[in-house]
Amino acid sequence: MMSWLAKTIFLRLMGWTIEGKFPHLKKFIVAVVPHTRNMDFIVGVMTRTILNEKINYVGKKELFNPLTGWFFRGLGGAPINRNSSENKVSAIAQIFKEKETFRMAIAPEGTRKKVDRWKTGFYYIALEAEVPILLVNFNHPMKKVSFLKLFHPTGDIKKDFNEMEACFNQAMKA
Repeated sequence: MMSWLAKTIFLRLMGWTIEGKFPHLKKFIVAVVPHTRNMDFIVGVMTRTILNEKINYVGKKELFNPLTGWFFRGLGGAPINRNSSENKVSAIAQIFKEKETFRMAIAPEGTRKKVDRWKTGFYYIALEAEVPILLVNFNHPMKKVSFLKLFHPTGDIKKDFNEMEACFNQAMKA
């Protein structure tokens, strides 16, 4: 029922399309670029609902307050304290190791503002958890969600970032 409703709203009424293959793996990181709009959350939730796939995410702890926390947790979210000294990479990699199925969406930019470079946490989580990174593009001008590539990090962050960025740049032109 929810998938049908999401398809009706997102694909027909809002005019979005979804292209590419969603991998049916139990564990991976979903790296979404660009993350420039508040609407990205809705695009992600609608896409996930249409696919009928469970994808989790972490968000700043302020979103998980008594008024809205139930909503964000219900959509698969978990709060993270971005100001603490806790090693977030290791903590999230441990979640991957403990769960049978865990797919985590993350925005490499780390914010909705334009950035010159991505944060590196998602990359190091993938390395430590030994999981691939699904490159996903939200192209708002073309109203298109694209599953681009399942990327396996090599440990050479400079080379890997160049390759991932080239893939995203190409998707924004297509």
